[in-house]
Amino acid sequence: MAHTADRFTLWGIEVFIATVEEASISAAARRLGASPATVSQQLTNLEAAVGARLLDRNARPVRLTQAGDIFRRRAQSILNEAALVRAELAQADMAALTRFRLGMIEDFDADVTPRLLSQMAGTFQDCQFLLETGASHRLFDQLDARALDLIVAADMGAGADWMEVHPLIEEPFVAAVPKGSANAIETLPLIQYTQRHHMGRQIAAHLARQNMSLAHKFELDSYHAIMAMVAERAGWTILTPLGWMRAKRFRDQVDLIPLPFEPLSRTISLNARKGILADMPGDVANRLRPLLNELVVKPAIIDLPWLADQLRIL
Repeated sequence: MAHTADRFTLWGIEVFIATVEEASISAAARRLGASPATVSQQLTNLEAAVGARLLDRNARPVRLTQAGDIFRRRAQSILNEAALVRAELAQADMAALTRFRLGMIEDFDADVTPRLLSQMAGTFQDCQFLLETGASHRLFDQLDARALDLIVAADMGAGADWMEVHPLIEEPFVAAVPKGSANAIETLPLIQYTQRHHMGRQIAAHLARQNMSLAHKFELDSYHAIMAMVAERAGWTILTPLGWMRAKRFRDQVDLIPLPFEPLSRTISLNARKGILADMPGDVANRLRPLLNELVVKPAIIDLPWLADQLRIL
């Protein structure tokens, strides 16, 4: 009988990499759509197969052992090669695509993403779709690591040589103030979007270029929390129309006005690795643009006509 104790699986390696990147078994389980018990068992199987303890699972956060650090470099190479194989096979026959890993900016998770996935499911009937939503900088990291096939994220500067980029939508940054309080910018503190994310750093850098030093008591990473505080007249904030639209329950208590200083905007694009998915990135971008026009641009301009020249499909 063949012995299997020294065999490890691609799934086991994916579980290992996810656990390392998340530094938590439970977080890795959520990312992979598995149970913590399944993740833990896969890690046990992998360690038995390689004959070394790879992770200190009793530590908080979970951390690599010396053997795990060595194995991680090889493990990532294995996953990269597996991704290339899948991509090359898919490129030969996109209709036969069986797995597609999509990363989407959080701004689209409620309306745009479900519509896109429903459309694609009708075209790629035998394909399993794996969705990751998150901040733009994290999605770019996962695309770079080949953990995702395609991402929709806010631009973060010049694209890398290995990426193909399909611009989708441009939107301005705007000021959100308590209802009927256009002078809030002069009288209330700024509620700042976290600088741990690219958008927060972009806003902070723009204010610095204006030589503006605005008093702020709060720095948050949730549109809903920020809009709730603006609605409660605790301050004002700078965000985008997409952020305003996500926090729907507070929209009647908040006014959006143009920035009272030099304008600022951002572009959201679709990004993929060059030459891997054939025409699929362009096809997905072409599916997204009419959805964004229907679900984002038109509703926003109906409520805020002054956005008409600033919020646009590219």
